[in-house]
Amino acid sequence: MSWKDYTGLVTGMVRTGILGYGGGPSVIPLIRYEAVTRYQWVSDEEFGEILAIANALPGPIATKMAAYLGYKTKGVLGAIVSVLAHIFPTSIAIIALLGSMYALRESKIVAGMVAAVRPVIFVMLGMMAYEFAKKAWSGLGKTFAILFGVIAFVLLQLLNIHPGIVIAVFLGYGVFHLDLVQRYKSKRSSDKEVS
Repeated sequence: MSWKDYTGLVTGMVRTGILGYGGGPSVIPLIRYEAVTRYQWVSDEEFGEILAIANALPGPIATKMAAYLGYKTKGVLGAIVSVLAHIFPTSIAIIALLGSMYALRESKIVAGMVAAVRPVIFVMLGMMAYEFAKKAWSGLGKTFAILFGVIAFVLLQLLNIHPGIVIAVFLGYGVFHLDLVQRYKSKRSSDKEVS
């Protein structure tokens, strides 16, 4: 296996590391584009599952996603290469631009550039949330999708429960969900046959 086999992995992760401005959540749509659309390393459903599990684990979400995708495509060495490709360019840029940051921190132009990027990140996160909601709507059905959305909102926003705990609860329920739905459907069809 040569280093040419890692070209797509390195290119995709470097792109997400350089273009992912605004922290971990803003990088997720970029990683999703590379992993699902461009290189097709994983399906959209698998990406959603990986994202849920990665959110439940401690540490930066983007590096966990990079590690998983690298491992999925090239094994342990792929995970190492993927994480390094994701963090190395921005680490070098941070070190190189540290002095410039202090010199330009009062600049209105820099403040304007930062303010211009925020709506783009908001739209990207909104699009991703819409696509996941649409998949939940079609996969779980209207009732469960709305119910789970309301429950998640209450747990996260009103009760201020840690997102990792909420994700673990939903993952735990997911283990039993399919069985419950199958039982409900079989009972409903048997009730229709009797009447």
